[in-house]
Amino acid sequence: MLFSFSTERLTEKEQRRMFWRRLVRRVFLEDWGTKLIALGIAFALWLGISGLRTNSSFTLKPVPLIIQLPNDMEITSNNPTQEISLLVTGDKKQIEQLIAQVNARDLIASIDLTDIKSGDNIVQLSPDTVSVVLPNGVKFVKVEPSKISVKVEKLIEKDIPVKVETGGNLPDGFELLSTNVVPAKVRVRGAESFVKSLDSISTEKINIDGLKDNYFAKQVGLNVINPRITPLDTLVDVQFRIQEKQIEKPFLVPVKVENVTKKVSFTLAGGRSIIEKIQPENLKVEITKGEKGEEVPTITLPDDLQDKIEIKKPKIVH
Repeated sequence: MLFSFSTERLTEKEQRRMFWRRLVRRVFLEDWGTKLIALGIAFALWLGISGLRTNSSFTLKPVPLIIQLPNDMEITSNNPTQEISLLVTGDKKQIEQLIAQVNARDLIASIDLTDIKSGDNIVQLSPDTVSVVLPNGVKFVKVEPSKISVKVEKLIEKDIPVKVETGGNLPDGFELLSTNVVPAKVRVRGAESFVKSLDSISTEKINIDGLKDNYFAKQVGLNVINPRITPLDTLVDVQFRIQEKQIEKPFLVPVKVENVTKKVSFTLAGGRSIIEKIQPENLKVEITKGEKGEEVPTITLPDDLQDKIEIKKPKIVH
């Protein structure tokens, strides 16, 4: 019995061609009914979803506009808060949600002006320069106003003297000699024109009503009237020197020296209530010899008056 064997072999290229031919036949020519049904279902779903969407347009307003500036600059325009209107188009339901955000003040737009220069600037507003987060399917096509005026200035720091503000009155017969503030100057920060025009910054009012002695007020706040000025030091200490109003009273006291009576003239200065009570017998008045043998008048005060009275113009009257 004779057997015959085929010696024909397909090349690798022919095998790939046959594979793709069978794949195309299976995808596009076999089981047409099932494929048509699936295609119809997909088309119906797409038609249903797209039919639910209704495109519309609406003007959103007012939308706050946040201006992004360099860290060393500040807006000094009379109205630094800007509000704009945005004309948006897209899916109606999404736009309705945006309207709710606007009413709740949750929708915010921004513009990057970090390369702006000091002075008066006119800034153009457009969809290319204004940024706002919008849902998919919604875009804005117009901004109103199309331009705004923005004045910006450099922020600077400066040490400003502190001015003490007081309330109330001292009792009759008393006076405020001096006030001492620590620190005497505080550092402030703000727009250049505002800081340079500031010559002092006041404390909050300190009540000195009825005070008769020195008074020390600790941790007193500063009264910053201009909201564009920020004090970097916010508290100071204030010391008040208060005393009774001073008067002067002349004295002429006889002094006996070597059986000779001479007179010593002098003036005492101090608080009225103290000076008016002093009598010559309360004082020790002497005439002593100086280094060159000259006569020198000496007045000694009682111990309790040593720091309260000043002796002026003592001399010997012949």
